[in-house]
Amino acid sequence: MDKTTGRTDWKRVDHLTDAEIARAVADDPDAAPLGAKGLRMVRRGRPKSELTKQPISIRLSPDVLAYFRSLGKGWQGKIDSILREHMMHHR
Repeated sequence: MDKTTGRTDWKRVDHLTDAEIARAVADDPDAAPLGAKGLRMVRRGRPKSELTKQPISIRLSPDVLAYFRSLGKGWQGKIDSILREHMMHHR
């Protein structure tokens, strides 16, 4: 881009090699990776945790499940914390 006009200098771009273009994209902090169809890939959701948890299936009594769900957001994490604390005290 011509910094004085803010427009792309297409004559210069037409003469760039693939390596020069790749280097320019890698150096651009605003460049998002493109997917297989050329669409910008945007990472959504929460950031990846260092400690990943494994999804499982567990059978709980209805009253136990109702209690933890009544605690609101993060109820599964609360179950994990309680189980971890129990595990530490019973080694």
